[in-house]
Amino acid sequence: MSQRPHPTSPETTDDVPVHDVLSLTAGGSLARLMHQGEVYVLRITRLGKLILTK
Repeated sequence: MSQRPHPTSPETTDDVPVHDVLSLTAGGSLARLMHQGEVYVLRITRLGKLILTK
């Protein structure tokens, strides 16, 4: 059985891309993501949790 890397590891054992949230938010707390013509907002809360809203 293959081991999956720790979630914070930049390395993967499969073809799933890993993206650093701070690079998506350019060091801030918000990022807008486009999916099938819709804009979603990714927010980092004060407690460091992630919220994705439409």
